[in-house]
Amino acid sequence: MTVRVQEELFDLGAETAGFAARASGAGAVVTFTGLVRDVPGGLSGMEIEHYPGMTEKALTAIRAEAMARWSLADALIIHRYGQLRPGDLIMMVATASRHRADAFAAAEFLMDYLKSRAPFWKNERVGSDSAWVAARDEDEAALSRWQD
Repeated sequence: MTVRVQEELFDLGAETAGFAARASGAGAVVTFTGLVRDVPGGLSGMEIEHYPGMTEKALTAIRAEAMARWSLADALIIHRYGQLRPGDLIMMVATASRHRADAFAAAEFLMDYLKSRAPFWKNERVGSDSAWVAARDEDEAALSRWQD
């Protein structure tokens, strides 16, 4: 499956090796992995929420757009939800193409989308306080470079 939204931890090495093995005819594989980042004051945890069905549909559509924009052999998106701690894997994007330029560009495109438009909501806990993570101007600016 090329899009997975899951609560369970994934094995980064196994996912990367499996993706590369399935990328027939590719000369380049690019991967990016997101981790839960600590924050000033010490992040005790993060909860990621999503709407099942809607989230998978949105990620499948953006993967299809990447496949259409660049000459890709394959693309993979894995995103976790639920309770996570600093250092935990949140997500992974992998792209494969005949040449590296398409693989890098498509991976960046997918990351920019995931960071600013994917239907996930993150609540960070620092001590006894919690707050929803707001959209950042830098993420919106990064996404705008892909608009026609």
